[in-house]
Amino acid sequence: MSDTVVGLILYAVSLLTMGGIYAVIALGLNVQWGFTGLFNAGIAGFFAIGAYTSAILTTADAEGRLGGFDLPVPVGMVAAMLTSGIAAWAIGRVCLRLRSDYLAIGTIGIAEILRLFLKNEAWLTNGVRGIPGIPRPFESLPLLASQVMFMVLVLGIVAVIYLALERGLNAPWGRVMRAIRENEMAAAAAGKDVERQRLEAFILGSMIMGLGGALMAHSFKFIGPEATEPLMTTFIVWVMLIAGGSGNNLGAIAGAVLIWTIWSVTEFAVKGLPPEWAVRSSYIRVFLIGLVLQIVLQRFSSGLLPERLPKPATPEGVPQRAGTGDD
Repeated sequence: MSDTVVGLILYAVSLLTMGGIYAVIALGLNVQWGFTGLFNAGIAGFFAIGAYTSAILTTADAEGRLGGFDLPVPVGMVAAMLTSGIAAWAIGRVCLRLRSDYLAIGTIGIAEILRLFLKNEAWLTNGVRGIPGIPRPFESLPLLASQVMFMVLVLGIVAVIYLALERGLNAPWGRVMRAIRENEMAAAAAGKDVERQRLEAFILGSMIMGLGGALMAHSFKFIGPEATEPLMTTFIVWVMLIAGGSGNNLGAIAGAVLIWTIWSVTEFAVKGLPPEWAVRSSYIRVFLIGLVLQIVLQRFSSGLLPERLPKPATPEGVPQRAGTGDD
């Protein structure tokens, strides 16, 4: 193959890999917001916890920071989910008593505290210099094969999470979550433990976000404060879920791939701008993403793939009774 063809294949593989990683994070947000109505504006905090946990556990020994465990990558990913889940439990016990916009303020405040803690505690995370040399699965293979195999791994993880969430959504657990989202008081009156169910959704979604952070760290082979900025780990994930279709797992995946593709393509678009506009390129890209979101929502108010609500079942053998004046 020519260098041009190889370059195009590598670009497509990279696009799908990053789209898949963001799909993981969007699925985590869908558990919280799409299923249960929890307004989590602190995605960056759980992303950072997962990314740094896996990086610390899987890298070799280094001076000036915690590390040297050199554990296998799967162990790091599982640990990333566990630490994100523990943090979510602690945060959820405090913040989930809040509602709507107050919950958003609480989660974004605590997430920023976590993110700045990881940024400034150099003994733990190497501070602003970040953690380099993070192992990447299949990196011993030739470049193209390595990239393709890592993409397959990411897409496989997306598929497993999707199937698991679909199974849960169509089970009694998912129906309870929807009931809580629609009317908490009615769900509580029906005997459901609303507070426990909300905490479950918050922990599960945060664990999936932590896994997305770990995948991102292993993909880049580096994690630093810039990678955990809210723009790239909170704002864009919300856009992905809203554009794809909140409450629909397939919509969360489609939105992630679509918005990340647009974000990547806009990089080429802003390169052709005059030099004086170069420093504003990131803001122009955010504007273009916002414009796309507005166009999508004008055309599809519930996203590209809206939530599919189950139809009420009609008991077999019971005829529909026509209304009478006595009813």
